[in-house]
Formats: sequence, C-alpha cells, structure tokens
Amino acid sequence: MQRHKLTITLPSDTEILMTRMFDAPREMVFAAMTKPEHITRWWGPRISTFDTCEIDVRPGGTWRYVINLPGGQQMTFTGIFHEITPPERLFCTECFHAPQFGNPEWQTTMTLEDCGGKTKMTSRVVHPSKQNRDGHFNSGMEQGAAETFDRLDDLLAGRPTGPDPADNPMEKELEITRVFDAPRELVYRAWTEPEHMTQWWGPGVFTNHSCELDVRPGGAWQIVMRSPDGTDFRCEGIYSEVVKPERLVFTNDAVDHTGKRLLQGFTTVTFAEQGGKTKLTLQTRAVGLVDFAPMMLRGMEAGWNQSLDSLATHLSTR
Repeated sequence: MQRHKLTITLPSDTEILMTRMFDAPREMVFAAMTKPEHITRWWGPRISTFDTCEIDVRPGGTWRYVINLPGGQQMTFTGIFHEITPPERLFCTECFHAPQFGNPEWQTTMTLEDCGGKTKMTSRVVHPSKQNRDGHFNSGMEQGAAETFDRLDDLLAGRPTGPDPADNPMEKELEITRVFDAPRELVYRAWTEPEHMTQWWGPGVFTNHSCELDVRPGGAWQIVMRSPDGTDFRCEGIYSEVVKPERLVFTNDAVDHTGKRLLQGFTTVTFAEQGGKTKLTLQTRAVGLVDFAPMMLRGMEAGWNQSLDSLATHLSTR
C-alpha cells in the first residue's frame, strides 16, 4: 500500500516495513532525525504540536516525545536506542502509550541509503506478536506515518511543515471504491444480515460482541466491538434510505461504554453490478464530538479499509 510517497508493506505477521525517498543528502536526513530542534518541526501528524522532546542519541540513551492534538489530547511515545551508526542506521525500541490499543511496543531499525545525493529511508518495525502489530497498525499509524514523513520532506526542502489553515481536525470525509468478486445480492446481504456483518465489521484488531440490524427507513442498528484488552466500543445509527440491493444510507456514531457520543457519522453505500462482481462505493463523513476526536478521525480511513478487507475475505468463503 502507498500513501503520498510512503510505501508500507506487511512482510510478516509481526512486521511493518516503510520506505521512502528524500531529495536530500543522507547526513542532512540523519541530522533531522536525531536533533531536537529539527524533530519538533516534523515528527507527528500535521495537526499536532510538540509538548516534550527529550532525546539522548547514544547506545542505551532514551527518548521521549509528547505531542499535543487539538482539544487538549496528548500522545506519548518513548524508547531506548541500542545501535547508532551515523549517518546510516538507528536501532531503537518504541512504545506508543495508548491503553485503548494495548500500549503497543515494537523495535525499529531505520536505515538511510545514499542514492547519489538523495536518500532512501527504510524503516523496519518488528512487534512481539501479530496482536501487538495489529494494535499499532490499527491505531491510525498508516496515515500518521505518511503525514509525518511528508513533513520531514517539507523540512528538508525548506517548506512549511505545519497544518493547512483550511484543515478542520474535527471533521473528515472519505470515499472508497472496491470491486468484490461476489454477486450484488450477497454483498448487500453482508451489510444487512447480522450473521454476516459480525464477521467483517470493524478494524482488524477488534472482534464483534453483538450485532442488531433493523434494516428499514427509520430502523436502528448497533454493533458492539471488543478491543484486545476487553474494552467494548459501540457503533450505532439510523437508516434513512434502504433500496435493496442497490443502496444504503445511514448514520453511524461512535459511542463509549457510558453512552457518550464520540463521533457522528453519515454514510452512503451503493452496490452496482459489474459482470457478476459488485462495485461498492462508500461515501462517509464524520464529525468529532469530543476533544480527542482528531486522533480517532486520523484512523478512519485505515479502519474502513480494514473492514472492507475483512468483507472481501468473508465473501470469498461464501
């Protein structure tokens, strides 16, 4: 998969591999990755600002980054350096302090290859288990990493690294098109029958605890997802249009265990026949209702894509 100019692959159940080219000398890229005055200008998503940047670049040295998100939410990352070979290689541990994703920990090997005045970066992230890897990947890591390295590229080129003033971190719109190797009636049923929907809905790290669907205009639906640490998250909404087997329009809200709404979503799904296959188009918009909503919205694209990946797998078994 590729986001912006960053290529991300999953070579094994425990690995995430990222590669990207930078139009800058290797020494310059290495300095940008190891000096606080540079790190605070590019590390993290565009909507973030730095609260704390502590880094001791030597074997056994520690690092700690705390970044601020809109609304007062903070994200904390820590680690220990084990190998440093300027300007070629960095090897360290990392931990993302996020209980909702199991506080994933991993090891990162960053290599920088001189490519005639440019630099090829390869970042190999290794987790202790598939569950840990999925917890990290499903936390919005893909989009966050792509933006982070875009910001590094901007810094190296002398461009601004901050957010676009037009961006609204409390809203996100998304359109995804997929072609499934299954008839339209089956794909539609997978969205409207609980025995199907429980098998594929939600990011890959979650399982579905319950599913209730009243598929009619004005009917309600609800799915309760369970995270690896046993925390339940509700998704629920109301159908406003139901055109079997062509179109579904519904609201989809994220709700915490107390009943508090975290995100409000508006989604349209269309199903079109395509030579015995089905072209699915998903258009969705989400609005944040709590101060930490920007973090959730950053994982929205990855979450929907993982759901649709699971849907494809489920359909292949029918």
